[in-house]
Parts: sequence; structure tokens; C-alpha cells
Amino acid sequence: MTAHRTRKIGDLVVEVLARVLREELRDPRIGFVTLTGAEVTPDLTLARVYFSILGDAASREATARALNHAAPFLRRRLAQEARLRRVPEIRFEEDASLESGSRVDALLREISSEREPGAGGGEEA
Repeated sequence: MTAHRTRKIGDLVVEVLARVLREELRDPRIGFVTLTGAEVTPDLTLARVYFSILGDAASREATARALNHAAPFLRRRLAQEARLRRVPEIRFEEDASLESGSRVDALLREISSEREPGAGGGEEA
């Protein structure tokens, strides 16, 4: 299967699951979750769905457990709505790119605040 096709299926998975999470799933352990993307294996056996959520590490871990617990229900709903020949198994994983991006941003701000105003970055003679 081509990379373009698996990317399209990943986008479809995110679209359907986001709607089902928003409109149908009534689990209090799952708060305001944003699905950030999905990677689908070429043989459609597995879809890793990435999510982000605000909160501390304990709440993020609890949300991951709740999402993975709801995965069989979500897979059935995906099968009903997507009409795929093969419906991948769903695994939810926290999207670490947002956290690492904010860490890089904080480091850059720290570096720029430590620089002296007017310093050209060159060596003095």
C-alpha cells in the first residue's frame, strides 16, 4: 500500500475518532483530548493514534489508559463509519512533540534573555 493511501486512511481514522470522542463517548476519565494524528501500518493491522491533553503527567497517563480501554468500542464505530475492508487495531499514544516543542521554545527564550543587548556574537580583538 502506498504512503499516500496510508496517510489518507490515518486522516480518516483521526476524523472519525475525534467525532466519536466528542459526540458519543461518555467516559469521565477522558477530558478535553485533541487527536493530533495517526500512523497506520501499510497492511492496516495497526493505527497509532496520537493525542494531546493539558494537565500533569498523572492525568495524561490516566487519559491514555481510558482511551486504550475504549479502543475496542472506537474500532467498532470506525468500522461502521469508514467502511474499510480491514479496520486497524487502535492504540493511543501521547503526542510528545508538543511538549518537546514548548521545551525548545523555553530554551530559546532563556538564551535570548541571557544575551547582552547589542552583543554581535563575534569575538573581541
